[in-house]
Amino acid sequence: MGYSLHSLIFFLFVSVGSCYSKYTSDQEKDRIDMLPGQPQNAGFAHYSGYVTVDEEAGRALFYWLVEAPTSRRPETRPLVLWLNGGPGCSSVAYGAAEELGPFHIHADGKTLYMNPYAWNNLANVLFLESPAGVGFSYSNSTSDLYTGGDQKTAEDAYAFLLKWFERFPQYKHSDFYIAGESYAGHYVPQLSQLVFRGNKRIQNLAINFKGFMVGNAVTDDYHDYVGTFEYWWTHGMISDSTYKMLGAVCDFGSSMHPSIDCLKALNIAEAEQGNIDPYSIFTKPCNDSSASRRHLGGRYPWMYRAYDPCTERYSTVYFNRPEVQKALHANVTGISYPWKTCSDIVGNYWGDSPLSMLPIYKELIAGGVRIWVFR
Repeated sequence: MGYSLHSLIFFLFVSVGSCYSKYTSDQEKDRIDMLPGQPQNAGFAHYSGYVTVDEEAGRALFYWLVEAPTSRRPETRPLVLWLNGGPGCSSVAYGAAEELGPFHIHADGKTLYMNPYAWNNLANVLFLESPAGVGFSYSNSTSDLYTGGDQKTAEDAYAFLLKWFERFPQYKHSDFYIAGESYAGHYVPQLSQLVFRGNKRIQNLAINFKGFMVGNAVTDDYHDYVGTFEYWWTHGMISDSTYKMLGAVCDFGSSMHPSIDCLKALNIAEAEQGNIDPYSIFTKPCNDSSASRRHLGGRYPWMYRAYDPCTERYSTVYFNRPEVQKALHANVTGISYPWKTCSDIVGNYWGDSPLSMLPIYKELIAGGVRIWVFR
């Protein structure tokens, strides 16, 4: 699931002309003093909190900004917004705590350790839990959790950015990139399109947008279906008959809303795959007998030097701790449900989902936007 620091080095064109403005009071309120279990002397500042994107509905999105190390002059570094997909999955759970964030969580669910490949070594990274109902992000209108979709998600994220830059004015002139993975293959180009068009329409609110990057991205339903089915088949994860059935009954239309026959075939394929970790099919999956890092490393130490299949469990324990939520300025409204890595409600009731992002790619490429797609 994680992406290498070398990927970021290759993609970023570092801006060197930015300078910090005086911190705003709201910004200072969001400053994180120390997370429970955080290593001493991290060497960088980080902030987290809420930005309300719809006053009437009471929708507010949770963010976590991790600046580049002080020694590397964060004011000269680009700003990267990171989005995870799902839809319905948390960028704090995956991007920040398991992939490219500065801290990863030990198996005890209480202590953190430094990630040597953290992207904030080179950039200021902004993690956003989106849409409302995901992670700590919330809405006072329950119906919002059942009416999510691509358009509302993009519009809320754009509203978030405009307000966030007012809270953090020192970043208004920094080179700005948007990045993400999986279903963020929709979020990233759609938000990029709104930023690109907004910059043309509202010059005084222009964001210094330079490009976007997506990994393992949902991009075009037809080609994504073809690629997925071929991957399963060529890796021996499904039978020949199931592979043929998928090709026959799935019309390669919407991956978010497949037909009944296609859904049945997908369920058969899932059953044939068995208990595997889809992100690392050759390693042992996390289960009750392998839930601790110490146990995993005992019998198969070579397997888990780079990848631990149980990281979601550690995140669930850590971010549900009251002292962690207090340190993050999170769950300030007392959400009635526990923090989860992914929201089943948001994902199951997802609405609009265009079949392809390629038209957006064409528009932004023509507009000179830098784009990098990788697997």
